[in-house]
Amino acid sequence: MSDVPQGPPPSTAPAVADAPPAPKEPPSGRAPHGHGHGDPKRLLPLAIGALGIVYGDIGTSPLYAVAECFAKKKGEDGKLETVHHALEVSQGSVLGILSLVVWSLVMVVAVKYLAFIMRADNKGEGGIFALLALIPKKEAGGGWRTGVVLAALFGAALLYGDGIITPAISVLSAVEGIGVATHALDKAVVPITFVILLSLFMVQKGGTDRIGRAFGPVMIVWFASISVLNLITIAKNPAVLEAVSPTHAIALFKVDPMRAFRVLGSVVLCITGGEALYADMGHFGARPIRVSWFAFVMPALLLNYFGQGAYLLTNGWVEKPFWALVPEALLYPMVALATAATVIASQALISGAFSLTRQAVQLGYMPRVTIVHTSETNQGQIYIPEVNQALMVACLSLVVVFQESTRLAAAYGIAVTGTMSITSIVFFVVITRNWGWKLSRALPLLLLFLAFDVPFFAANLLKFFDGGWFPIAIGFVMFALMTTWKRGRAELAQRFNQSVMPVTALLEDIEATKPYRVRGTAVFMSGNAEGTPPVLLHHLKHNQVLHRQVVLLSIIPQEIPFVPKGEQIEVKDVGNGFFRLVWRTGFMETPNVPQILLRAREHELVCEPSTTSYFLGRETLLTNGKSPMMHWRKILFSFISRNALPATSYFGLPPGRVVELGMQVDL
Repeated sequence: MSDVPQGPPPSTAPAVADAPPAPKEPPSGRAPHGHGHGDPKRLLPLAIGALGIVYGDIGTSPLYAVAECFAKKKGEDGKLETVHHALEVSQGSVLGILSLVVWSLVMVVAVKYLAFIMRADNKGEGGIFALLALIPKKEAGGGWRTGVVLAALFGAALLYGDGIITPAISVLSAVEGIGVATHALDKAVVPITFVILLSLFMVQKGGTDRIGRAFGPVMIVWFASISVLNLITIAKNPAVLEAVSPTHAIALFKVDPMRAFRVLGSVVLCITGGEALYADMGHFGARPIRVSWFAFVMPALLLNYFGQGAYLLTNGWVEKPFWALVPEALLYPMVALATAATVIASQALISGAFSLTRQAVQLGYMPRVTIVHTSETNQGQIYIPEVNQALMVACLSLVVVFQESTRLAAAYGIAVTGTMSITSIVFFVVITRNWGWKLSRALPLLLLFLAFDVPFFAANLLKFFDGGWFPIAIGFVMFALMTTWKRGRAELAQRFNQSVMPVTALLEDIEATKPYRVRGTAVFMSGNAEGTPPVLLHHLKHNQVLHRQVVLLSIIPQEIPFVPKGEQIEVKDVGNGFFRLVWRTGFMETPNVPQILLRAREHELVCEPSTTSYFLGRETLLTNGKSPMMHWRKILFSFISRNALPATSYFGLPPGRVVELGMQVDL
């Protein structure tokens, strides 16, 4: 399949430097390109929409974050004892934990992401792949770029672990509220969670466009409810507000530094949705996301965390402080509301996994997958069945294996904090190499970010054997897959580029031999936009005929999310009925060949669908060649290639008009 573009390797894809140059430093709060987010009339609707999509994950963290900081388990004698990464309930520990929560929300979410990271938008889009694409590609002595790229890839790989764990822990913690009302339903918690998650994954193929419209209003009710309930509790013990002072967090470390360090692995649960703020920026724009945070989300979260702290100070330890605050009469309605909120949070992570996968495919880090557009108006609404099925199996397995949100919390955090640390480093590279910041200005900012990221990540590593190994394992598997695919495609491209015939030489040969020409159009797809596609030479060698019109089509991914309409297509008549057609596509777009040919009519290239045939190359990979790739990578690459989505489906080719020619390639 090397003749078909699959997110070409570096040898065939144009460098970032060929794209329009990025600004030295975008102004804070700039409306993303092409989204219309700068319209003041759209600010309120977009801010409400951001409540559901962007803040679903971080908005449901109060269900389990505080409980995990003071978690207990039954010892061998049957008595409850505090787990090794938690604290005993006391005035100092409660105020210390709340102080850590407050300043984590302020410094990580408000300062790091909202004030700085979101300024690094790639034509309006955010996320770690968009950030990676902002790094200059051609630079003297740029060997450092390889390390940054690999780090960013591993950060992206860790996000898949986050996408698996978030639905499981969120919905499970919400349904566990039933057990507060009556222990008679304790055994039903896991089955109910299983059914809810199964239903969520099953409805993905229908699209989330309609459901998405209700996300914002539901989250408004959620945030309002957790605010009001906790105001009452705070009024009974207003001393809890002293936790705003960072001195309480400092005091916590002075009393017992090691235990305070360990509890950071639980405190981080309050900011686990922070990366989503940046990743979903393209859907809403930076300003609506900031407005939602400061006007609604942050006040509601702080009130809830202070309320839980006030309850613990007044009543002592309780297993689930979030649910202890809910009046008995409102418990079941609140369980229903919490379940809805956690489903929304889960949906955001699932949709994020779909978007992340599409970006990886277009940038050449993953093989082709089935991409189904579920909305006629919003091209960001997509469904990828392969990813959906894998997430569903992994997520449901977690629920069955771990059974309780407390046990699952041990596996949570490593993926998020790892990605946050990597984002800080990649952002540092962008502001120094792309925006031109001096080291004296950029380094203090990096150290400030890492002062929170690194301790959080290190504290979560202590939970490695308690379940933290899971997201790390997922991350390494995805990292191996992405790097192997990229390297394999590069090796294949190099092999084919060595034997590429110039188009001029082909045309001279055709003029001399004059092969028989049949009516209609033949479209030969190639990842190389310069030479002759090998499949064309293969076709001439075996069939010894040519169509009257021949189109050499190359689809070249660009390291920007969306390519402006005027820069997408390039058509060149090279003579003798041959046309060179180049289509440039962004990493947030999915190319469709029949639609590309329709656009080509604007450039006087007419291809009648009824007389157009598509010629693709399909190679059989052998793993005993002289390629420097490790043997296990060759085997993995061969396996992935055999199971990748056929080009016919990915590029929207009519199956009845496709001709595939096979060849063997020794890697």
